[in-house]
Amino acid sequence: MTPAELAEAVLSAAHAVFDARGLDRSALPERTAVERPRNPEHGDYASTLALQLSKRVGVPPRELAADLSEQLGRTPGIKSVEIAGPGFLNIRLDAAAAGLLARSIVEAGPAYGGGTALAGQKINLEFVSANPTGPVHIGGVRWAAVGDALSRLLRASGAEVGTEYYFNDAGSQIDRFARSLLAAAKGEPAPEDGYGGAYIAEIAEQVRAKRPEVATLPDEAAQEVFRVEGVALMFDEIKSSLRGFGVDFDTYFNEKDLHDRGELEHALTRLREQGHVDERDGAVWLRTTDFGDDKDRVLRKSNGEWTYFAADCAYYLDKRERGFDRAVYMLGADHHGYVGRMKAMAACFGDDPQVHLEILIGQLVSLVRDGAPVRMSKRAGTVVTLEDLVDAIGVDAARYALARYSSDSPIDIDVELWTRASRDNPVYYVQYVAARTASVGRNAAEVGLTRGDAEAFRPELLAHEKENELLKALAEFPATVAAAAELREPHRVARYLEELSGAYHRFYDNCRILPRGDEEVTDLHRARLWLNDATRTVIANGLHLLGVSAPERM
Repeated sequence: MTPAELAEAVLSAAHAVFDARGLDRSALPERTAVERPRNPEHGDYASTLALQLSKRVGVPPRELAADLSEQLGRTPGIKSVEIAGPGFLNIRLDAAAAGLLARSIVEAGPAYGGGTALAGQKINLEFVSANPTGPVHIGGVRWAAVGDALSRLLRASGAEVGTEYYFNDAGSQIDRFARSLLAAAKGEPAPEDGYGGAYIAEIAEQVRAKRPEVATLPDEAAQEVFRVEGVALMFDEIKSSLRGFGVDFDTYFNEKDLHDRGELEHALTRLREQGHVDERDGAVWLRTTDFGDDKDRVLRKSNGEWTYFAADCAYYLDKRERGFDRAVYMLGADHHGYVGRMKAMAACFGDDPQVHLEILIGQLVSLVRDGAPVRMSKRAGTVVTLEDLVDAIGVDAARYALARYSSDSPIDIDVELWTRASRDNPVYYVQYVAARTASVGRNAAEVGLTRGDAEAFRPELLAHEKENELLKALAEFPATVAAAAELREPHRVARYLEELSGAYHRFYDNCRILPRGDEEVTDLHRARLWLNDATRTVIANGLHLLGVSAPERM
């Protein structure tokens, strides 16, 4: 019996009690939840439903708890229900009901952990979106790991998700990039406001090889060639780097397309219709202060040029017109100031900023070696890049390390820790369980031990304390996935996997799965193999949600 199934049983018991007492069913919630007590002696699960309902219906909580306890005690699979304190229900499952979970997990396979909590939601999830003027730096890599994990979690919870990378391929930074490439091609130092690093010289050389005529063109024409070809090459490199990191986007959206298709003018028309646009000193302004912004924002300058904010407005409107209910932006630590203006902008379009727009801010990441920060890339010159991180600790460790912490906390990634083959290394600790469970399966096959027919599975044999502890941990996976998706916190899955790994190690150390020597294979061995394989399933499913492999050997 899973926590969700038990919660349904508690609610069903409450319906029966209300009917028996003639109480108003409208006071009952649509759903309830059960929790694992901190002290295992208090039972397998606890419910506070009697306390929650007491004030609504005017029945003393312990009296209501007594009725719930009696009704719930008739439910198959529940061993006992005790009333504690002012009206808590402490519930114990019988071994068979608890043990059946192992079979359910194995039979569900990759589907175990998924749910429908977010069904019906269509979410646009934009992340990384680095300017195409250099390689993806370590801050962007954090969003690559967290954003991709979040997209997997949202889908596992039933949402329809479109992942998106927004290329800022219009504006002054692209001009500076083009001028930097031209300078490198001519053997000159980078412009004062330009970009440095070996990658600039590499791209300039690639452009010259592809378009040799560029060497004979006037500077203005040559700069345009370097802009078009250089941006395309940088795009390709960024996409290739992210793909090697296990991240592919459903849509790569170019800012330049917004300008070329007249989307900025379209957005301005919509904002005018909503009544939040006016003109001052020849410029066009959006009155975002109408919705709490600290100042109004310019959409078009007095010289006719569009602002970056105008493109932000057009891009948001484009997402909404593509049918997305919610636009989720994942931005870096230097974008805190964007939150107020973006929320106000959504309101100016007539949307509810709390419903249709969501902005997540990620904090800084540092790579540390020998106790000191790694300050720059050999290739990029000024920042640590995705390739630097992967070269240092590998893709799996990088993705796990970046997704393991709440994104609103700065993190240091210690190269020595994340490459260590020991329990101190969190990803090694979890992947070791994946490999160990697979090894148990191989060794079982060699001695002729199989799980056997599902109908012959005897879950009541899984009665050892450590088996019960592992079953409880496995049962928590769906709720963990749902919470991680709802709260946008993939790190919950990583921390859960580490707790589950600890529970498996304790089970493995105390409960022998394989028969010794000439020992006869028993139903207990088979039951424990079901539990071993259920653990393998959950570890693999959880690692998949983080974009990390579940190796069969280490």
